[in-house]
Amino acid sequence: MRGSIHHLDLTIRDPWASRDFYASVLGFLGYVQAAEHPRGFDFDLARPEGFCSIGIMKAQDEPRPHDRYSPGLHHVAWAAESRADVDALHALLLEIGAQVLDPPADYPRYGDPYYAVFFADPDGLKLEFVYSPRTSTSS
Repeated sequence: MRGSIHHLDLTIRDPWASRDFYASVLGFLGYVQAAEHPRGFDFDLARPEGFCSIGIMKAQDEPRPHDRYSPGLHHVAWAAESRADVDALHALLLEIGAQVLDPPADYPRYGDPYYAVFFADPDGLKLEFVYSPRTSTSS
């Protein structure tokens, strides 16, 4: 689809240390690991309506804590199919010991309806899984 994200690369301290986290979360979303290379991994999502790849890449500079309010990436949000889908990812996050920033809830300040869970990767990158039927492709 025109305007959709084709690929996104996230730079983190140690892709191999974070592989299980990303394999669990991205696997839940339907991505499969498509490649491994010296700097990290690529996870691809191929569907009839489009393609998206997420690269998990090793940072080259001295590692420092992620600050989403500095120039750069603030957070990444993926669309959920339903409220139950958001709840299922939340259960997986708890199972794998991920840091949940904000549990599944309605967040009307972002739209109505807007049901989401916010969480962090092992490097502190903020991630989100949201059900918002006004912007989702399915309900």
